[in-house]
Amino acid sequence: MKPITTYLDGFIKLGNYLQNIDPTCPTCSDLMDILHKAKQKNAWFTKSNCLFALKSWGEALTEASISQWVKPYQFKNNDSKTVGLILAGNIPMVGFHDIISVLLCGHQAKVKLSSSDPYLIPFLYHQLVRLAPAFKNKLIFTQDELRGYDVIIATGSNNAARYFNYYFSKVPHIIRKNRNGIAVLDGSETLDELNGLATDIVQYYGLGCRNISKVYIPKGYDLNLIFGALYSHASLMDSAKYANNYDYNKAVFLMSEYELLDNGFILLRESNSFSSPVACLHYQYYNNKEDLAIELEKEADQIQCISSKIPFKNGIPLGKAQEPRLWDYADGVDTIAFLTQL
Repeated sequence: MKPITTYLDGFIKLGNYLQNIDPTCPTCSDLMDILHKAKQKNAWFTKSNCLFALKSWGEALTEASISQWVKPYQFKNNDSKTVGLILAGNIPMVGFHDIISVLLCGHQAKVKLSSSDPYLIPFLYHQLVRLAPAFKNKLIFTQDELRGYDVIIATGSNNAARYFNYYFSKVPHIIRKNRNGIAVLDGSETLDELNGLATDIVQYYGLGCRNISKVYIPKGYDLNLIFGALYSHASLMDSAKYANNYDYNKAVFLMSEYELLDNGFILLRESNSFSSPVACLHYQYYNNKEDLAIELEKEADQIQCISSKIPFKNGIPLGKAQEPRLWDYADGVDTIAFLTQL
C-alpha cells in the first residue's frame, strides 16, 4: 500500500477540480458531453442535478473534511483485496463513496455499474487518475457478472438485498437495502429552514434514500407552511417523467379514495409509511418529542437520516439531507472500519 498521504492528496486534488467546474468554460466540454450522455441514458439525471452532485462532492473532498474523516482509523499495510462493488443508480454518482473508500484502504475494486448511471463514475475515476496517477489500474468497470472478488459491497432494493445476502453469504460483505429520509418539525422553523426542507424533499426528484419522504408534525401544524416552501419548485413539472409520475400517483390515490392535499405538483398524504412514491410526501402527526424519539429508534433500520432542528441521534440540519459528510455512512455501516479490518 502506498503512503496514505498519497491517496489523500489525490482526493483533495479531485475535490479542487470539482469545486472549480465552470459549465460555460470550453475546457469543461468533455464533462458536458458526459452529462449529456448521462441525461440521454437516464432522464432523471438532468444537467442541474448532475452538477449539484459534482458540486457536493467537491465540497466534501476538502483537506479539512478528509482529515476529519480518516482521523479515527488505523491504515495498515495489509494485503490488498479485490472488492466487488455493486452500485445503485437512483441518483448521480451515488456509489462514489464506496469507490473512494476502497481506494483509500489500499484495495482494488471490480465495479458493477448501475445501468442507470454508466458514465459519471468512470469519468470521475478518470479525472482522479489524471490528477493522481497512483490510482491507475485500481478499478475495473464491468456490466457483466462479478467474478474473482474477496469482498462484496452491494446496494439495491429490499428484494435485491435478500438475493445479495444469500448469494454473497460466504464472503465478507456489506449489503444495503431501501431506507428513507424523514423530517421532524416542531412549528418553530424559520423560512430558511422550511426552504431547506423543501430542497431535501425534491432534490434529485426525491429519488435518493436521503431525500425526505415523510414529515412528522405536531397536532395543529399548518401544512400550508410546507406547501409555501415547496412553491418555488413548481418547475419540477417541466420534467415529463416527474409529471407522469405525479399524474399516475394522483389517479391511483383518488381511485383508492385517499384524502390528499395537492398543490399542482406534489401530493401530501397522511400515512404511517416511511416510503412515498415520486411526487408525493407523507406526513404523520405526533404527540410529544420524547415518545416520537423512542418510536423512531425502534424503526432505525428503515431510516437513512433525520432532518430536524430538534436534536435527534444522528440528526442533521434541515436543508442538508443531500449533502452528507464523508463520515455519514449509508445505513450507518462504517465502510472504512470494515475495509481496514479485512
